[in-house]
Amino acid sequence: MKRALVVLAVMLPTLVEIIDTSVVTVALDHIRGSLSAGLDEATWAVTSYLVANAIVIPITGWLSRFFGRKLYLVSSVAVFTISSFLCGSAWSVGSLVFFRVIQGLGGGALQPLSQSILLESFPPAKHGAAMAIFGVGVMFGPIVGPLLGGWVTDNWSWPWIFYINIPIGIVSILLILLAIEDPPYARRMRMPIDAVGIALLAVGVGALQFVLDKGQREDWFSSSLIVGFSIVAAVFLGTLVIWEWYERNPVVDLRLFRDPNYALGNLVMFVAFLNLFGSIVLLPIFLQNLMGYTAFLAGVVLAPGGLATMLTMPAAGRIVDRGHAKWSMAGGMLVCALASYQMSRFNLEADFWSLMLPRIILGAGIGFLFIPLMTLSMSHIPNERMSSATAIFNFLRNIGGSVGVAYVTTILARRAQFHQNRLVDHLSPLDRGYRMAVDRAGQLLHLRGVGDLPPDALIHGELLRQSSMLSFNDAFFTFVILFLLLFPLAFVMKKGVPRPAALAH
Repeated sequence: MKRALVVLAVMLPTLVEIIDTSVVTVALDHIRGSLSAGLDEATWAVTSYLVANAIVIPITGWLSRFFGRKLYLVSSVAVFTISSFLCGSAWSVGSLVFFRVIQGLGGGALQPLSQSILLESFPPAKHGAAMAIFGVGVMFGPIVGPLLGGWVTDNWSWPWIFYINIPIGIVSILLILLAIEDPPYARRMRMPIDAVGIALLAVGVGALQFVLDKGQREDWFSSSLIVGFSIVAAVFLGTLVIWEWYERNPVVDLRLFRDPNYALGNLVMFVAFLNLFGSIVLLPIFLQNLMGYTAFLAGVVLAPGGLATMLTMPAAGRIVDRGHAKWSMAGGMLVCALASYQMSRFNLEADFWSLMLPRIILGAGIGFLFIPLMTLSMSHIPNERMSSATAIFNFLRNIGGSVGVAYVTTILARRAQFHQNRLVDHLSPLDRGYRMAVDRAGQLLHLRGVGDLPPDALIHGELLRQSSMLSFNDAFFTFVILFLLLFPLAFVMKKGVPRPAALAH
């Protein structure tokens, strides 16, 4: 009963925080109209939250030691809850963005703290089950977020996507106060403040997140703005690594990377989430822009994949607890590669089931991949350093997702241009096939009573669709290659149990 209360206490606010990363996206048009803002201004309501999250997550371990983990967790939920009320009460885009920054600062700590508390609450033999619980919560949020946001916005109004957090936050605080106790190593410690590290992190991560969010829109390094922010990110993050490695009380404990399992696990998580977020972004764009699906139907195609992940995670947890983590992880990579390959074979004639099945397979592969990955990565981390380890782990996961989104938006634009240039070589009056296509298009337009539309325009429109389709195929195929490159790393990671000597300072 005690363990169940702990699970509920940490997963409830975490779930709400994850939902809030996506719930706003479906309400942007309503927010923009209500606050008389442009679309670019409204999207800062999403970006500002992600930037604040990205800054807080890697320093969660340090903050939990500085304030005491339970106090910091309660404070984070309280800040998240109060700022949710303020977001719903925003009177302008500027005020909404400001309150979203506060909300992101409060919510950033919830995922790493929940993961570390779950790992400590379960014995090492049950860490697979603990990570399955965490994984189900992490995957449930992105499924529910857009659906909940759309329903609330349509039936009530957009401020209620924030107001519904308030009762959940109050219940979460009461559960934390009732169920969670700090072990001696998680209580408040007197330590000097690493002001230099915090400043380097805030500026470096904020600049990096800006580059990833705005890079494609500004045409990447052809923009002096993106070049400037990239230089700032590189200089500040590079200096951060050097400073934190030699700092006695670092705000980000980079010495954790001395453990090979942890270092490899972070690498795999970064690349795997790059692939996962890239796929999740690609599919709805493909379905709505090329296949003519509505937003709801696109959600119907995506949702079963999330359900497949939720169903396979408990099974993966049992496999891990029985000592077969490597095989589950390797199998998950191969299943994800297979699903990505199937997506790389999509065409404009694909039916509904042909589009849904690869997403379901990908979801199943994700479940079998992430549970052993999280478990093996933390297998040698002592409990007193678990909060710092999960903070860095979740930070790199989020950055991997941001890189994945930036990557797919860029490759779609660049490869579509490449295929368009290649296909247009055949659209010449001297090409017999092209002349036949023009004649056939003219006949079809005449039969449909739209003879005023030039046949060349119809053919050009189809060329754009086909070149765009090929760019989607290219993007999905790169995910196949990345998953296959990760495959050998599953057998390099070592199984083990927590041992404090593994990470001596």
